[in-house]
Amino acid sequence: MPDAATFGFFVAAALALLLVPGPAVFYVVACGVEGGRVAGLVSCLGVEVGILAHAAFAAVGLSAVPASSATAFAVVKWLGAAYLIWLGLKRLLGRDEEDAPAAVEPEPLSRLFSQGVIVRVLNPKVALFFLAFLPQFVDSSRGDAWVQILVLGATLAVLGLLTDGLYALLGGTASAALGRRGGRFRRVQRYFSGGIYLALGAASAASGSGKD
Repeated sequence: MPDAATFGFFVAAALALLLVPGPAVFYVVACGVEGGRVAGLVSCLGVEVGILAHAAFAAVGLSAVPASSATAFAVVKWLGAAYLIWLGLKRLLGRDEEDAPAAVEPEPLSRLFSQGVIVRVLNPKVALFFLAFLPQFVDSSRGDAWVQILVLGATLAVLGLLTDGLYALLGGTASAALGRRGGRFRRVQRYFSGGIYLALGAASAASGSGKD
């Protein structure tokens, strides 16, 4: 473990980064707006499990692969972008509840969770961020570096659960307000979430390397 002062600085720096809305925030807000507070929180949990996966990748050195291989970076980036665009098209082309012959089943929570994990894992910029950020707080004199990276990554995931969870709740609150107004506003919810996914996919496809 890093010493207390270093760990405290890490927490402060991580919170400062997490509180700035980024792709993960827009994703969980979209899930919350479309499915409500529980859906937003479940998608947030999936995103943070994806953070734990990236921490494990960094601990064993896999995060260096996208940094050293342009091909690997591009493959992961395009997979992630294609997945987000597919989610967006699925939402936008879906049937409106008011036109459906029967009530539309809500998205299963297990699917929302897995989508959150996939969206986060298929973002190579997160791997690069871990590669650049976490080692700054590792002290080789205080134990194995990989253990410290895992601890720091887990801490980042817990902090992300708190900050992203707040945004997810805000999205869910907006969903509850819209839901009380009938089918027209449910269509707005669907268009909003689909548009967010498409925008995130397009941004991912167009971007280079960088944080989040």
